[in-house]
Amino acid sequence: MKAILVKKSGGPEVLAYTDIDDPQPAADQVLIRVHTVGVNFADVKARIGAYHIKRTLPFIPGLDVAGTIETVGPEVKALKVGQRVAAFPQDGAYCELALAREVLTFPIPDAISDEAAAAFPIVAGTAYAMLSCIANLQTGEGVLLHSAAGGVGTTALQIAKQLGARPIIATVGSDAKKPLLAELSADAVVNYHTESHVEKTLALTDGRGVDVILNPLGGEMLERDLECLAPFGRLICFGHASGQPASIPTNELHGSCRSVLGFSFGTLRRMRPQEVSGIMKAVIPLLAEDKIRMIIGKQFPLAEAAEAHRFLESRSSTGKILLKV
Repeated sequence: MKAILVKKSGGPEVLAYTDIDDPQPAADQVLIRVHTVGVNFADVKARIGAYHIKRTLPFIPGLDVAGTIETVGPEVKALKVGQRVAAFPQDGAYCELALAREVLTFPIPDAISDEAAAAFPIVAGTAYAMLSCIANLQTGEGVLLHSAAGGVGTTALQIAKQLGARPIIATVGSDAKKPLLAELSADAVVNYHTESHVEKTLALTDGRGVDVILNPLGGEMLERDLECLAPFGRLICFGHASGQPASIPTNELHGSCRSVLGFSFGTLRRMRPQEVSGIMKAVIPLLAEDKIRMIIGKQFPLAEAAEAHRFLESRSSTGKILLKV
């Protein structure tokens, strides 16, 4: 089969389009004929050797796929050959045939396209887990979303609205990305390079701050978030895109009953895969019933995975980037 291999850490040029042997499913796995692959910032981190879950070289990058089951292992009970599925593959996603455990493979109804099926698992799973499971977001609570024009951000905004959040404040890195967030009905959109998200948040909440903040950046932005986090608020750090450490004044937390929490969907999949099923069962109907929609920024052929990574790293993309197999 054709696949993208990372044989050494480095820039997009290390993504090699090559032939490798077809994989064979273990007893609890399914073999999926891949149609569409999601491209995630975690793939970039893995490619340069900076992802927190280490991969052994050489490896196939990628975390989520949509496709059709070709073969099932003898211990697979609930899935069958020919079924349309989305999955978190065992050994990478940038390939024509991918292996996934049954517990991390999910049937997809006809109402969901291949593109949406490949786009949603990581971003919608991450967004729903943080807002509903980790933050326990309640109706009427305010939410601040950083890097909101990306895959997780655009999906989290829609899920937050479904959960009754108000207001929802979104930050972006350029004015060009503001119209998308306005279209998705953010109550305010802030360019964090030219405006203060703290001032905007406090102004919109009468000085109280928001109840939930989702921050994939870390560093100084995370430190400033504490200035606009309400009493009993939950600040969730789910990435480290800034590359900078943050200093948290813990003496300011206990008296205000505020929390700073860390979250990785990759760690959840690896250590508590059984919990992923409940999250997917909540998210898939939202997609099938058009209560949320996946924002697809751009699609590339599998052979052009390096170009997809360059586009993602340019910071000019919005929504989710996909590879077509």
